[in-house]
Amino acid sequence: MPQAQAMTLDEKLAISIKSAELEKAGDEEGAIRLMKTAPLPPYIAKVIKEKAGAEYLAGWNLSEAEAEFGPGWLNK
Repeated sequence: MPQAQAMTLDEKLAISIKSAELEKAGDEEGAIRLMKTAPLPPYIAKVIKEKAGAEYLAGWNLSEAEAEFGPGWLNK
């Protein structure tokens, strides 16, 4: 399976800005749904897994965490 290309900083910032606009417009669900498309930084994903549990990360883009910690890290 081909490896997905990493998201650029500009792409991540654009998602954050659009998400903030959605939240300001009252669409909190849309804002969260959009934020889940941007990869969580590995250190944040790791802390969330430790503090809130792996199930909390369902639906989030974990591509950077998987690249750093290896496939299946979430279930270890």
